[in-house]
Amino acid sequence: MAGAGQTKGEATREQLLNVAEAAVLEKGFAGTSIEELIAAVGITKSGFFYHFKDKGALAKALLERYVAREERMFDELFSRADELTGDPLHGFLVGLKLLAEAMADLPRGHAGCLIAAITYQERLFDQEVRDLNTAAVLKWRARFRDHLAHIADRYPARVDVNLDDVADMLSVVADGGIILSKAVDDREALARQILLYRDFVRLVFAGN
Repeated sequence: MAGAGQTKGEATREQLLNVAEAAVLEKGFAGTSIEELIAAVGITKSGFFYHFKDKGALAKALLERYVAREERMFDELFSRADELTGDPLHGFLVGLKLLAEAMADLPRGHAGCLIAAITYQERLFDQEVRDLNTAAVLKWRARFRDHLAHIADRYPARVDVNLDDVADMLSVVADGGIILSKAVDDREALARQILLYRDFVRLVFAGN
């Protein structure tokens, strides 16, 4: 059934995206077929092509939705943290704690990373999708580097670090934590890795 404010067509498109995202995160794009998606949603093949001209268009829509969702989450968590303190370091550390709490129970906390899924199989996608993927990673670098730059203005780093690299490290920790959690069947591993990153940032800039 269509949700509040949604037309039947919009609800069907959203359902397709939900089913496709779950399938892609489980077995990749190459292992996900249009046939299984339409069977799961209960529509015809022509119904799929009404919403997406091909799997490439589906991938683009999935990626755009995923990035927008992640951006909303980061905005909410780090804005809440900044409201609690005027100190840039303490605000960032609180934001990381909130992020760890949000990710503490996989797969409910975070089902997986579409950025990684696309990167692993990038030859399946056209340049537009690959460029969107790259842009998302660079946008997250810029987001977290901005936090780190404000921190460094008040708390000079105790060791020689590149702020772009420290910003990228959060993405590395998050994706690696997802893989680790699934590989060893430990739902809380991702949250613990984020908290270790938090400790690293505190030690680099505060030393205690």
